[in-house]
Amino acid sequence: MNKFTILKGVVAPMDRENVDTDAIIPKQFLKSIRKTGFGPNLFDEWRYLDKGEPGEDVSKRKPNPDFVLNQPRYAGASILLARKNFGCGSSREHAPWAIEQYGFRALIAPSYADIFFNNCFKNGILPIVLPDAQVAQLFDEVAAFPGYELTIDLERQLIVKAQGDELPFDVQAFRKFCLINGLDDIGLTLRHKDKIAAFETERLARKPWLAHTM
Repeated sequence: MNKFTILKGVVAPMDRENVDTDAIIPKQFLKSIRKTGFGPNLFDEWRYLDKGEPGEDVSKRKPNPDFVLNQPRYAGASILLARKNFGCGSSREHAPWAIEQYGFRALIAPSYADIFFNNCFKNGILPIVLPDAQVAQLFDEVAAFPGYELTIDLERQLIVKAQGDELPFDVQAFRKFCLINGLDDIGLTLRHKDKIAAFETERLARKPWLAHTM
């Protein structure tokens, strides 16, 4: 998992409430058991005018010119601004996979669905919760200024606007530690790989028959 320390990036607005995980990554793309390749199908049914299928060459599809992520002013955006209850619906982990693989490293919204919120942290995405009024102001500023950027400083737990204004946010200490150090669940376990190897070596020395047990 990539480390998250300071992120400066263009902000793309998703001005809809209750965006569910089927909208984030439609169900037909869940057939894949690989953890890669979902970025081109993020928000697939809104992003394209035709129905997409797994493995299809997206360069041959018809993009929806009215969809926010297809607008040139939001090209390369790495921060997604959303409304309340973002990520509701089914618990598919493919949703944060698609968001991260598209290029978003941080989300800002008034609230998220619980399972989606947890899955974001496990996949290197920082979901920030801000009050409705602050989120609404950010939407206004993004609309007013093409190329609108924010800087997110996870260590200081601050969102910094271009003019220097700062918005503090909360994040649970353990989740912050994992993001800053780039540790997912497997990475956390591998921090103890020497102790695990020593335990296995000692166990097999005492009970060698276990090496041949099916």
